[in-house]
Amino acid sequence: MSDQATTTPQNGATSDPIIEITGLNKWFGSFHVLRDINLKVGRQEKIVICGPSGSGKSTLIRCINRLENHQEGHIVVDGTELTHDLKKIDLIRSEVGMVFQQFNLFPHLTVLENCTLAPIWVRKVPKKRAEELGREYLERVKIPEQADKYPGQLSGGQQQRVAIARSLCMEPNIMLFDEPTSALDPEMIKEVLDVMVDLAESGMTMLVVTHEMGFAAQVADQIIFMDEGQIVEQNTPDEFFNNPKSDRTALFLSQILS
Repeated sequence: MSDQATTTPQNGATSDPIIEITGLNKWFGSFHVLRDINLKVGRQEKIVICGPSGSGKSTLIRCINRLENHQEGHIVVDGTELTHDLKKIDLIRSEVGMVFQQFNLFPHLTVLENCTLAPIWVRKVPKKRAEELGREYLERVKIPEQADKYPGQLSGGQQQRVAIARSLCMEPNIMLFDEPTSALDPEMIKEVLDVMVDLAESGMTMLVVTHEMGFAAQVADQIIFMDEGQIVEQNTPDEFFNNPKSDRTALFLSQILS
């Protein structure tokens, strides 16, 4: 397996790491799900993480905002190390937005209310300002006209765009995406990916778990391939697709690109 090197930022990203992971290990009972992960992510860098089911991709990004605890190693996010200290966890979560496979919207709240809930209660943003932010980000994800509807009245693609807008309303420094298009019908995938491309082009630091290789080729500064809880390969999109270093990466690409 290849050495895990520090990423080489492109597209305006800086080498100053906003996320630094060293010696990360995690177990679920006796199952060693993450093995000796080392990773640095520069500010404004876009990282795509791919690999087979069960390779540890989602667990890795869930560790970055403490949705999963790690047993060994260190995770530092924007200068703050993730420990059991609840204040530090809350601080990091306020700076890190996350979009899941499922939309996790509150069905009894309108789209706008879903977007304003966290800014009002977590950041103590006045309601009027929170609503301005909500409408601003709904405009950004191209569904401002849905503000007063309920999630159940929207398509899956629209609901996922609401989920992205909701995360952006917290004005995070980092966005994590855990297979955000996997629960969508094929015709809805492009509308969500278009929003993510726009977000990437705006300079947001992003870590994206996905099998959408067209998106990876277009947006990523680095692509990471994981298998059996390890980073097998980490490279630029051009090298990753055209000159994979690992036979395991080449096999994976032959299966998903065929």
